Amino acid sequence: MHYLFESQNPALAQQTLGSVKTLSFCGLGLTPIDSVVLSHAIRLCDTIKRLDLWDCHIQCEGLQRLGPVLHKCQDLGLGYNDLGDSGVKLVSAALRNPDCKIQTLWLQRVGLTDSGAEDLASALSTNTSLTGLYLTHNSLTDRSVPALRDLILTLPRLKWIMLEVNKFGPTGKKELRSLQERRPGLTVDV
Repeated sequence: MHYLFESQNPALAQQTLGSVKTLSFCGLGLTPIDSVVLSHAIRLCDTIKRLDLWDCHIQCEGLQRLGPVLHKCQDLGLGYNDLGDSGVKLVSAALRNPDCKIQTLWLQRVGLTDSGAEDLASALSTNTSLTGLYLTHNSLTDRSVPALRDLILTLPRLKWIMLEVNKFGPTGKKELRSLQERRPGLTVDV
């Protein structure tokens, strides 16, 4: 990909990457420069079925470089990266894109807190593509339950949301579980 980027030959890059369905960099440390190159490659593709950036130490700077193309991915794996709320805010911008194709979003162990969850829920209120959301192993508390409740009740295509290993109290867990009754076919794991 670095070679294709350096060549600055869009026809060659598109011919080479045109049929790519999955890009997996799981466990590889990606620098901000790598993110620029990856962003350039994704820009040339119509849709990426799966972009796997699990445990790539991508952080906000790299994610910022990828931000303009994340909406082109159907299955976006960002788990086990230290994104924090500011990184999730960059993902939220992709979810707000009217051309967003993200169907499954993996945000396990990314340092998400209640305020980041509220921004994510706000971004998803206008999203029409998302069907699955993984938010396990974060720092969500009962304070984020109202935003998650609104998200679950208003996102029509959502089929499952995984919220295990967060910091919900018994009341928050009970309220989140009860939402399954109001939305048949929805799975809420707390």
